[in-house]
Order: sequence, then C-alpha cells, then structure tokens
Amino acid sequence: MRRSRTDTSSSVANIGPDDPRYLAVIEKRFNKRFRASPDYVRLAGSTDEVIAAVEEAVNAGRRLVVTSGGHCLEGFVSDPDVRVIIDVSPMNGIYYDANRHAVAVEAGATVGDAFRVLFEKWKVTIPLGEYPEIGMGGHVLGGAFGFLCRQLGLAADYLYGVEVVTVDERGKAISVVATRDPSDPNHELWWAHTGGGGGNFGVVTRYWFRSPGVSGDDPAALLPRAPRSITTFTAEWSWNDIDERAFLRLLQNHGDWCERNAGVDSPNASLWTLLEIHRKAFGKIIVRGVSTAGAAADQQARDHLAALSGTGAVPPNLEIRRMSWLEFALNPLPELFAAPPGGVSVKVKDAMLKKRLDDRQIGITYDYLTRTDHDVMGGVLGMATYGGRVNMVAPGATASAQRSSIVDMACNTGWMDPQDAEENLRWVRAFYRDLFAETGGVPVPGEAYDGAFINHPDTDLADPILNTSGVPWYAMYYNENYPRLQRVKARWDPRNIFRHALSIRPAESVTSRARD
Repeated sequence: MRRSRTDTSSSVANIGPDDPRYLAVIEKRFNKRFRASPDYVRLAGSTDEVIAAVEEAVNAGRRLVVTSGGHCLEGFVSDPDVRVIIDVSPMNGIYYDANRHAVAVEAGATVGDAFRVLFEKWKVTIPLGEYPEIGMGGHVLGGAFGFLCRQLGLAADYLYGVEVVTVDERGKAISVVATRDPSDPNHELWWAHTGGGGGNFGVVTRYWFRSPGVSGDDPAALLPRAPRSITTFTAEWSWNDIDERAFLRLLQNHGDWCERNAGVDSPNASLWTLLEIHRKAFGKIIVRGVSTAGAAADQQARDHLAALSGTGAVPPNLEIRRMSWLEFALNPLPELFAAPPGGVSVKVKDAMLKKRLDDRQIGITYDYLTRTDHDVMGGVLGMATYGGRVNMVAPGATASAQRSSIVDMACNTGWMDPQDAEENLRWVRAFYRDLFAETGGVPVPGEAYDGAFINHPDTDLADPILNTSGVPWYAMYYNENYPRLQRVKARWDPRNIFRHALSIRPAESVTSRARD
C-alpha cells in the first residue's frame, strides 16, 4: 500500500525558535552532549502530516531528521547540519488492527505506553526496552531488547509490519506498508526495520506486532502473555572489601555463569541481571536482577549471587521485591534510571560478548576502575546478561545480526559540567581501546565478540584513530547483513535523504543500478 500527497500544505505549522514548543522538542534529549538548532520543528500527528513535512523539507533542500522519545546516544538528531526536526510523538495510538490481525503501535508511543495498553487490554506484552520513556519509533528499528529478552527474544522478532514514509528519486514522499509476508513486494523494507537502525530508510509512522507463526483474530492470543509477576533484587559489594584477586574471581564467576546460562533451555532463562561495576571512588559494585520465575525467583536470585561470590555467600544487604508486571514495567529499577535535574552528558561504548572477558581484560578493568589519575566519578562498566531466545533466531532472519552473544557490555561515563567532557571522554575511550587491544581497539565479530548493538551507537567505531582493526564500523553493527541493508537503502532512499554519522551508505553500484 502506498499513499502520496500532491498538496503538501499541512494544518500543522512550522514551529520556529521563538515558539516555546520549539525548545520543548530540541530539549527532549537523553544525552546533553548534543544540542540541535534547526530552522524549525514540526509536530506530526498523522501519516499525512509526516508526508507533508518530509516533502516540504526535501523540496526546500533542508536536511531533516525524525525524533520520537529523544533517547539517541549520539548526535544523530542534534546535528548542526540538521535544519528540520519532525517530532512524531503526537502519533501515540495503540490498537488492534482487525484487517492485519495484529496490534498496531504508532511510532510516537513510548515503551511505557505500549506496556500499559498491551497489558490492560489483552494481558500480553512484547520484550521491549528497559526504560519506559523510550520512544517506539527508533527503539524497535534497532532490534530492541529489554528485561524479557532472554525469555522472549527481541521486540523486532515480533514485528509483523511497518508503515514508513520514504522519498523517491523525484523527491516525492510516499507512505509504504511492508510486512513479514515473504510474498509482500515490500518484504525487504520490512526486514530492514527489524534491526537496521533508525534514520536510514524513512520516517516510521506505525508498527504492527504479532508473534511469528501465530494467526487468528483474538489480540489476546497474538502476542506473549505478560508475566504473572516480577521479582527484582539488588545486592551490593563494598569496594573496600574487593582487592584485585577478589575482583578477578567476581568477574570470572560472572562470565562463567553467563556462558553456562546463555541457552534458551537454561532454567535461568527467566532471569536477567545487570552487573554495575562503578569506579572505586563511587564505593560499591551493584548487581540488579529481574526474574519471571514466580515463587522460585527468590531462590534463583540467591543462587545467582552465590555463584558470583564463588563462596556460596550472599551479600548481607540483598533486597528482593515482588510486584505485578505492570507496576514493574512502568517504573522498573528506578535507581538505575534516576538522573539529576537538567540531565547529564554521556558516552556509551557498547560491545556484544560471545565469551566472558579473559583474565587480561579483567585486569585492565580493575586498573581503569581503581586508578586515581582520572577524576571520573560517572565511570562504570555495565554487563547485562543476554542470549536465551535472542540466540534462537538466525543472524540473517532479521536485520539484528547479533545472535550469538551472552553479554551486552558497555563502558560508560557521564558528567554534568561541560568542562569535564574531555577527561571523561579520554578515560572511557582509553578503557574501551585497551579492553579490545588485541582486535584493534574494537569488538571485531569473531570467536569472542559479536560486534556492537546499533541502538547503543558509538561514532568512535568509524574513527580510524580509535578503530585500528581495519574492520569497518558497519561490520560491527550489521556483520554479514550490511550489503543487504545497502540494497534496501538504494531502493527506498535513492537520494540519501535519511542519513547521519552511522547511517547505512548505499553502495555506488547498487544506487546506480536502482536508477537505471
């Protein structure tokens, strides 16, 4: 299905810098490192309004980008070259589409909106992200994983269809629906939206979700049932009790647990954990967990902590809570997502691990987290358990290529004072580089690593000074799927309207063939 407009006028006016709504849009950003200054922003409340906004910007030669929740970790939206921001957050409907036998979610809805409506209407869920304020628009495009990924897989694995506004060679904006159906002539466009990343092919206005292999007209039977309950736990180790030997043992034990429990048949597939190893100056190492194991969750948490300690001991400050699914989904692990007033600047450097860190890397980690020649209070290494049902899908079945990982690891830092930026960036870049020194400073896909996750973008991977592996950035994010994504790009965005620092580049020969 395609729709186009000959009249590009819209009932929604362009919002300039003198309008308070302009500031509301450009300040809607998770990472305060970047700030946009477009000529105007446009709030779009329908697909037709998106078509009009896109066509107007293209005809005027203004570079455009789209935003929904505003949680991009790099400056893809807040780019100095961007002249128009289209905000689709007014498009936040969630409903059952009887014609497509799927649940429709508009791109401006948040993860929290989706969790609430799916549960309150049909008692179902999708394994979406960890933070309820994330916008669905860009989240699903990158594959989307969250607390339930080990049990249910990626959100993109449940994507049945997508509506996207693209631009043809003439500059005409059209609305296209692409589905999972192999006979759909737009099938490749659907595939690209199952992990190809945001800002590449057009403006997504709507998603449709349905479990693979499921049919029927009962929305309560088309998606996974929501958990009956959620159990969370938090435990801490004081850095005062951790020397280098104890640190080595802790990370060895954590990595061994992840290797043993990465399979979908593991009794711990119902458990997701995050090991937060803050710098020593912070004072503590924290592990958080989320379990859907019901009555068995309490013991599951204790067994996990005992495995990490290696002694069978559980930290004395263990806190365990049990709650309803919706209570958890709308306010998950609040301490994890707390931010100071005004927000922070952050740098996240992601890596997907197929094996645990080796002892050399653990030594590097200990050094960077305990050394005193850097005053980086926001520095932390995060290690989220992965695998399970995520790894049941073939790397090429969706555009999400990372299907062999056991851990999603990130070297992170955050700061409030702009004067602290250089020191924080220097520390986190050196930390990451030294961790992956044997593969050119980056997690090159291979026996030990599976690249990086595009929803945690890092423009450093495209910098030959920081990535000396000789392996291009796109191989880190897309592995063998990149040439196919290039072909989709050439077909649906021949003018490269939708681009950013890590956007998919249409191959010259592919683009030329598409124009012939």
